[in-house]
Amino acid sequence: MKQSKQKSLIESTVQTIIGLATSIVLQVVLYPILGIPVSFTQNLIITAVFFIVSILRGYCVRRIFEKL
Repeated sequence: MKQSKQKSLIESTVQTIIGLATSIVLQVVLYPILGIPVSFTQNLIITAVFFIVSILRGYCVRRIFEKL
């Protein structure tokens, strides 16, 4: 059964939102342990960039697999 483009985008977004929350928590914990000086605002910017890239990546991969 094929997945619509809209459902592919929704699935990719939901998965990425879960990853977003996970990465914020991990970065808040890991950066200080590793001695990486990053403010919370910088952390959010870094996470937002990866969030957007991850949605696009997930959507593209899903669409490629739908064509196969």
